[in-house]
Amino acid sequence: MTKIERVKGTRDLLPEQMAKRRYVFDRIREVFERYAFNEILTPTFEYTRLFQLRSGEEVVRQLYAFKDKGGRDVSLRPDLTSSVARLFVSQFQNAPKPVKWYYITNMFRYEEPQSGRLREFWQAGVELIGSPGIEADAEVIALMIESYLATGLKDFTVNIGDRVLLDEFARMLGVEDDIGLMRLIDKKDKLAEEEFVEALMDFGLKRDDVEKVLSLIELKGAPDEVLPKARELFKSESAAEELKKIEELFELLEAYGVRDYALIDLGIARGFDYYTSIVFEAIAPNELGIGSIGGGGRYDNLIEVFGGKPTPATGFAIGIERLIPILESRGLLPEFELRPDVFVVYIGRELEIRKKAAEVTRMLRRAGMKADYDIQGRKLRKALDYANRFGIPIVVIIGKKDLAEGRVTVRDMATGEQRLVPAEKVVEEVRGMLGR
Repeated sequence: MTKIERVKGTRDLLPEQMAKRRYVFDRIREVFERYAFNEILTPTFEYTRLFQLRSGEEVVRQLYAFKDKGGRDVSLRPDLTSSVARLFVSQFQNAPKPVKWYYITNMFRYEEPQSGRLREFWQAGVELIGSPGIEADAEVIALMIESYLATGLKDFTVNIGDRVLLDEFARMLGVEDDIGLMRLIDKKDKLAEEEFVEALMDFGLKRDDVEKVLSLIELKGAPDEVLPKARELFKSESAAEELKKIEELFELLEAYGVRDYALIDLGIARGFDYYTSIVFEAIAPNELGIGSIGGGGRYDNLIEVFGGKPTPATGFAIGIERLIPILESRGLLPEFELRPDVFVVYIGRELEIRKKAAEVTRMLRRAGMKADYDIQGRKLRKALDYANRFGIPIVVIIGKKDLAEGRVTVRDMATGEQRLVPAEKVVEEVRGMLGR
């Protein structure tokens, strides 16, 4: 027979891995909901046109696009922002603002797999729609920071930039293809400085302009260090307004109690063309070859692209495939016990004994315990060996004689101590032995 392997860029997640993911999802979900965001989920695939309208060329090239059986062009979602915008335009334009939604789900992009990057991957993200003020930017950035903190991560920063300033910078350089320059600047951390300089020269910049770009991407640090230098570099009225926004943003982040986790980095462009103002990404130092572990920004024009009224919006996504390996490498995820609390075994093959085993198991489960019973019908010694192998702390044994007397045997596997107890008292006995 032909052996079929899993598709390249995908993963089989085993129970231990799923326990870790569920733990991380739960911590993040708790924070999202404390910030009054409500969970949504959109279809796994959409019309391809939806993503072509919004995404940059690179993302469109990475789409899992195909024709369905009706001949329609559809694609698996590469992220959820486009779908959220479609949903908002179709049903929620007249809803009270802001609309605050979150999601935790899988996405698909056809790109070369590497550390922290797969073709099927999960993101946890939020979209805040309908609020133009810097308060909305502060809300989502603070939420992102607190989400990471909830997972146990402490050594990270959220680096904040501004697309208005980058556009202004492109105009200062006389660059017509500002999107192309943004994409190149966005890749600066993936290139050695010599390669980056060479790419800028190939882009058509002169040596003086290259030096200006290098000066720009060095504008990184705390607001009191960066903002005075930025005001010397940017002289336009629009740039002054953006710098004032950034200053206010950090004041608000101080009120949220998370300012120490945020830095200014005016070299951040982010990969998508639709960002319009504040952009940000989270970085956690690591030796795994993982770059950004999440990012986002303001996209005030996107709702209009999909046929809606002009509506401000901002949001972010956390990369789960990037976050979890970092948490693991730092020992920040707990050890999970996947074994049952109690294992019910029976001696003999009579139907009444098997029924009693199923009944006792049901009682334990409904009392809130993780209970399993030996559906294999092993001999007693083999059943006890099985329980020992998986570290199951308590075994309930049901035999023909005990059943006739209305009793069962409860065995502590650590000490070997056994007790005969009335069958109706088995839940109480097991709970006591488990210390509950």
